[in-house]
Amino acid sequence: MGLVGEVVSEIEVNANADKFFHFFKHEIFHTPNISSKFIQQVELHEGDWDIHSHGSIKIWNYTIDGKAEAFKERVEFDDKKLAMKLVGLEGNVFKHYKTFNITYQIVPKKHQHSLVVLNLKYEKLDGDSPTPYKYVELLENIIKDIESYLK
Repeated sequence: MGLVGEVVSEIEVNANADKFFHFFKHEIFHTPNISSKFIQQVELHEGDWDIHSHGSIKIWNYTIDGKAEAFKERVEFDDKKLAMKLVGLEGNVFKHYKTFNITYQIVPKKHQHSLVVLNLKYEKLDGDSPTPYKYVELLENIIKDIESYLK
């Protein structure tokens, strides 16, 4: 069984790609209000909310499987590709994974629709660590909540 893995998910959204990317880059602090069932708090640890500079560090407090967890990440943006990478630094996921990195790419489609390509790359600590499907499902649910907000 391989310890390095990748899970890819594609979510069609009824939102303009630039608008969706703009939300991720400039308005992500609204997520606890938009997706309160899953996200309780997002805290800026390093960087600036107004600039959302490449390399800012955030701590997310969320609920998964009825349990409170936290995830500390550093964000990297690629404006040309409408992509952002969240590099996992600390948090509950590291009980099972050595690395945990999430990439979102927003792909424009016709008629103000977009495709959010979610790519989760991870390395398990050992063969007993689960494939992180529950985290992909969590992220898909948050994307759908953001879609509803942007309509």
